[in-house]
Amino acid sequence: MTIDLRGLSPAPVTPFTEEGDIDFAAIQRLGSWLGSIDGVKSLVVLGHAGEGTFLTVDEQLDVIRAFRDSVEGRIPIVAGITGEGNKVAALEAKRAVDAGASAGLVYPSHGWLRFGFQQGAPQTRYQDIYDESGLPLILFQYPDNTKASYDLDTQLEIAGQEGVFATKNGVRNMRRWYTEIPALRAAYPELQILSCHDEYLLPTMFDVDGLLVGYGNIAPELLVDLIAAGKANDYAAAHEIHERLLPVTKNVYHRGSHMEGTVALKWGLVHRGILDHATVRTPLLPLADGADKEIAAAFVSAGIERVTVDA
Repeated sequence: MTIDLRGLSPAPVTPFTEEGDIDFAAIQRLGSWLGSIDGVKSLVVLGHAGEGTFLTVDEQLDVIRAFRDSVEGRIPIVAGITGEGNKVAALEAKRAVDAGASAGLVYPSHGWLRFGFQQGAPQTRYQDIYDESGLPLILFQYPDNTKASYDLDTQLEIAGQEGVFATKNGVRNMRRWYTEIPALRAAYPELQILSCHDEYLLPTMFDVDGLLVGYGNIAPELLVDLIAAGKANDYAAAHEIHERLLPVTKNVYHRGSHMEGTVALKWGLVHRGILDHATVRTPLLPLADGADKEIAAAFVSAGIERVTVDA
């Protein structure tokens, strides 16, 4: 695999107009800005932060194309593959390739979140998607408190399949992290390991090749520095960045529901001058009155300023 995600891979939001349609001008601003930052290695679209499952099939393809155009081929576009069944997901991946995606982030079949998975079933999902589309794939490890979190043997088998080149790990159980990440490293030294622990990145920064996070929308410059500190084993520098970001982290991710983080990300992008408003699609709802001001104050506290984008 030639795709190198050893750095920051933001998972951009999908901007909407106030009427609820995709805002392509805002995608151009967001994508071109993120793609211009040294250390950003890809954009991962159509995930949770991107409200990917709230879009029609045509809209999903439009979003892939729009972000691809926004970066002018400088970095790859990774598409979230979320379809429920293997065949559905495989055809989704094939369409993503045609629209310009360079890799796919494979979500578990969402029925598994409630009912769990049969042993061996996740492996067939990755195999069927790759066989149909030829799309290089990222293994997605869900949180430990879901029934779609893969045991170590399942992760190892998926990581060893043709086409799988990286893993996005969000297990959120440090006992498992400190057991399973070294095992994956030992079995597959070339596997790119990416953390997605947006709400508490510091503990995972010293074990990974990079970050694949929605957080990358709003503070990409500092997250690039955080990755560099982790790779240098410079705890003091990493901790300083963590503390600087903590007001933002609390206001974006330490909320009642992690899904609220998507709305908060959009308010963060309003503060940074990329978006004009924080319109989302239902079932996401606006944040409580005053949340936008609290988020803006957190950015000021962290010294994160507005940007100017020529797009």
